[in-house]
Amino acid sequence: MPEAVTAAALAAALAPARAYGAPVAEAELRALPADFLVEEDLGFAPAGSGAHLLLKVRKIDANTAWVARALARLAGCRPQDVGYAGLKDRRAVAVQWFSVPRPRAAPDMSGARGEGFEVLEARAHNRKLPRGALAGNRFTVRLRTTAGAGAALAARLAPRLALIAARGVPNYFGPQRFGRDGANLLPAGPGRARLAPAERGFRLSAARSVVFNAVLGARVADGSWERLLPGDLANLDGRGSTFPVESPDEALAARCARLEIHPTGPLWGAGQPPGGADVLRLELEVGARFLAQCELCAAAGMAQERRSLRLRVAQLDCAVEPDAALLRFYLARGSFATAVLRELIDVAPGAAQD
Repeated sequence: MPEAVTAAALAAALAPARAYGAPVAEAELRALPADFLVEEDLGFAPAGSGAHLLLKVRKIDANTAWVARALARLAGCRPQDVGYAGLKDRRAVAVQWFSVPRPRAAPDMSGARGEGFEVLEARAHNRKLPRGALAGNRFTVRLRTTAGAGAALAARLAPRLALIAARGVPNYFGPQRFGRDGANLLPAGPGRARLAPAERGFRLSAARSVVFNAVLGARVADGSWERLLPGDLANLDGRGSTFPVESPDEALAARCARLEIHPTGPLWGAGQPPGGADVLRLELEVGARFLAQCELCAAAGMAQERRSLRLRVAQLDCAVEPDAALLRFYLARGSFATAVLRELIDVAPGAAQD
C-alpha cells in the first residue's frame, strides 16, 4: 500500500462509524439495474427558450460521462459543451438532465436513443447546465431477500427506518467517491500536475472527502454529529450558507432536533477551518492525521468550505414485495443513498455495488 494511503484513511473512506449500531438485516442490493432507481429533481423548470436544450434522459446500466459523449455526437457539439448536474450510478436506472447547445438544423432530440439511454424530453433553455444545479434526488431501492420473506425484512427494517426519519443519518461521502477499494486515494506523487484534469479532480475530491468523513466519524463516535457544540458552524437544512454557534441555546437545540439546522464539518482547503473551541481542535487534530490529503487540497488552491454533518431523509417509505422490501426516499443534492442504506443493511455477499 502506498505510504500516504493509511489504514485510517481507508477506514474513514470505506467503513466509517455507524450512528445506530449494526445493520438490522442482510439484503441483496442491485441484483438488477432496475433495483436501484434515482431521479433528479432540478428544482427549476426549463426556460422554454434560449441557445441550449435541456434533455431529460433515462439511462440503464450506463456511465454518465459515456452518455454525455453520445449526446454530443447526436447534437453535433464538442463533449465539453455537454452539461450535467452530477454523476449517477452506473448499475442503476437513472433519470437525469443533460444540456447541449441547441442545434441549428437538427431533428427533434426527444426520443433519441443510444446504447443504454433514451431521451425522454427535450426543452429549450437559456444556459448550459452546470455541475450541482439540482435540488435533490428521489431514490427507489429494492432490497431483495429470500423467497417469501419480503414482509419479514420490512418488519425488521421498520424500527430503524423510524429512527432515520426522525433523526437523519450521518452525511458521509459514499464509497463511490473513493473508487474501487479506495483507488482514488492513491497519491498522485510528483507527477500530479501531469494528471488528466478528470483524474486530478477525482483525487482532490477523494482527499477532501476522506478528511470530512474522518471528522464526521469522530463526532458519530462521541454522539455530537446530530447536536450543536460551541464553536460549530451550523447550516439550514438543504442550504449551503452557515452561521457561527458560539453557545448553543434551547432555541437552537430545538431547531436542530427538528432537523431544521445541522452542525457542519470541513471540506478542506488552504488555511484552517473557520470553527472555534472544541470543534476547531477536533478538526485540526483530524487534519494532522490526514496531513497528505490536507496538503493536497491546500496546494490545489481549494478554499475551506463546509458540509452538513447530518442528512435529513425525506419522504421515507417502505413497501412490501413478496421477496423484497422497496424503499423510497428523497435526499438533498450532494448526498449519497449509501449513507442511508449502510444504517439499515449488510449487503449480501456477491451483490453488485458499483
